[in-house]
Amino acid sequence: MLETSNNDELPPIPAKRYFTIGEVSELCAVKPHVLRYWEQEFPQLKPVKRRGNRRYYQRQDVLVIRQIRSLLYQQGFTIGGARQRLSGEEVKEDINHSQQVIRQIRAELESLLDLLKR
Repeated sequence: MLETSNNDELPPIPAKRYFTIGEVSELCAVKPHVLRYWEQEFPQLKPVKRRGNRRYYQRQDVLVIRQIRSLLYQQGFTIGGARQRLSGEEVKEDINHSQQVIRQIRAELESLLDLLKR
């Protein structure tokens, strides 16, 4: 697990609804204790908690974690600076980007469904 690797080198996010902390740790090249710490520092990061306080992250959480990782590790922001950056316009841009990704995935799934119906 390379913590200095670029976000472009991270593995693709699988098409799942929920991810465990271990899966997110691998997808984002960040250790689980760092993820738990970031939950305290970044209000945007709110995984669903179920049985026994187990965390379940959604795709949007993984995207936010990757952005936090980039801000801290590649761009050299402090925790406070990254928090400010995330609470500004960049969040709106990320949401727009996420919506574009969702539209693309939906179109691909619909084309697959058409192929399966044949």
